[in-house]
Amino acid sequence: MDFPRITFEQDKLGGKACVRGLRTTVASVLRMVASGMTVEEILAEHPDLEAEDIAECLRYAAYLADERVLPMRSTGS
Repeated sequence: MDFPRITFEQDKLGGKACVRGLRTTVASVLRMVASGMTVEEILAEHPDLEAEDIAECLRYAAYLADERVLPMRSTGS
């Protein structure tokens, strides 16, 4: 899946997932949504963001949440 608005730069916030190279992390956007902020409230508080940035953060989170985690089998010692 392609997420063109989600960027990773090692020299910016240690390579965390950010929005369009800004110093706004995907995690911070997700925390705002999870706390109940509306898109309009987030955009008013963060004028560098666009509505599509928030939507893409949510799509990216859904993509990551769909990953499968398989338990490792013990090899027994």
